[in-house]
Amino acid sequence: MLVTHDTQCALDALVDLLNTAPDVCGHEGLADLAALHGFVARSEIVEVAALTEADLAAVRRVRTELHAIFRAGTPEAAAQQVNALVARAGTTPRLTNHDGHGWHMHYFAPRAALAEHLAAESGMALAFIVVAGERERLRYCEAPDCARVFVDLSRNRSRRYCDSRTCGNRLHVAAYRARQRTMPEQAGPAEPTGQAAGVTALGA
Repeated sequence: MLVTHDTQCALDALVDLLNTAPDVCGHEGLADLAALHGFVARSEIVEVAALTEADLAAVRRVRTELHAIFRAGTPEAAAQQVNALVARAGTTPRLTNHDGHGWHMHYFAPRAALAEHLAAESGMALAFIVVAGERERLRYCEAPDCARVFVDLSRNRSRRYCDSRTCGNRLHVAAYRARQRTMPEQAGPAEPTGQAAGVTALGA
């Protein structure tokens, strides 16, 4: 699947945002303004004004809407939700080439609030996924004790685990140990028989 730089950045920010939800990570990942600033820095989100408690509450609301799109049951449901989200965000496509990234698209309006910025960029990234018929790439980690989300951009859609760097390793190690436990014990050295046995006896 061909994904442009701006769409990749938007999907990365979307995944990071969704994985801050309490029902995903077990606690509120955006507990305060410091956490929100950390998210903005990690995702390298540009054109962000001074953040307030109102921004924090608005971003949490957008996170809930984006998660609903992520797990929508049908393309029609996803499309309807994306349309509503980007319409409210006042999506304003424009070309830009900041920070040495070359020309790419921004979909948030100039001076947009952070929540509107995220709604526009993430909404459009999800729209491209829907249009490409690739919704199956929107996935949940298959580790039984993990609820994190990810976007599988592998060539053959084979990715199974999130980016936490622990889930896949833990499952592979557990599978290896289970195989080791079920393997029959190796037999010891065979007892000498026939002529070899006689030679052993004579040499004793």
